[in-house]
Amino acid sequence: MTSNLVKERLIVFTRYPEPGKTKTRLIPALGAKGAANLQRQMTEHTMVRTREIKRLRFLSVEVYFSGGNPELMRHWLGWDITYQPQCAGDLGERMASAFQVSFAAGMTEVVIIGTDCPDLNASIMTQAFEMLKEKDLVLGPSQDGGYYLIGLRRLVPELFKGIHWSTAEVLQQTARIAQKLELAVAYLSVLNDVDCPEDLWVWNSDGFYRSSVTLGKEKSQPTDES
Repeated sequence: MTSNLVKERLIVFTRYPEPGKTKTRLIPALGAKGAANLQRQMTEHTMVRTREIKRLRFLSVEVYFSGGNPELMRHWLGWDITYQPQCAGDLGERMASAFQVSFAAGMTEVVIIGTDCPDLNASIMTQAFEMLKEKDLVLGPSQDGGYYLIGLRRLVPELFKGIHWSTAEVLQQTARIAQKLELAVAYLSVLNDVDCPEDLWVWNSDGFYRSSVTLGKEKSQPTDES
């Protein structure tokens, strides 16, 4: 149970790495197993970073997942994290729901991240929480026109409606809505994420890439066996 003194929450959105159901845009380049293996590695890399910030700040960490189940997620990523299944709906509806649950639980600053951005580190996440002390909305722009991080001090449902998700318009549309609502917005550094085959250099250039991904082989791949 989360202590009543905890007011900050970091939420990680990810998917259980089941071949054929994750990183589907990378399957033509990596194969189904290779794409799932990359999803596994990137999620594990992100969780290392979340544990780093958890040591630095008094906050709670929750993983919102699709695919798999809580038991599989715990066996994969550890028992020290709270796991929640993502609700139905598009990405905006799922994020809005996660924010709503957190604010209803008494959180005052909530940040949601994905697992597609290998350069997202504890320092950047810390900066996001600090910005939320004075700003209504914090966004981490990704090079492709989306965002890799969003932070709020209260639920603003309008930010998640009418957005063309998975397009280069996401950040611009979100910023336009924020301006219309007269929200105070802060922006983090622009980072690259990994969504398509042409993005694989991001993972490779920073030394995160593994040969097992190229070969479509799975090292310590989570299985559906409990």
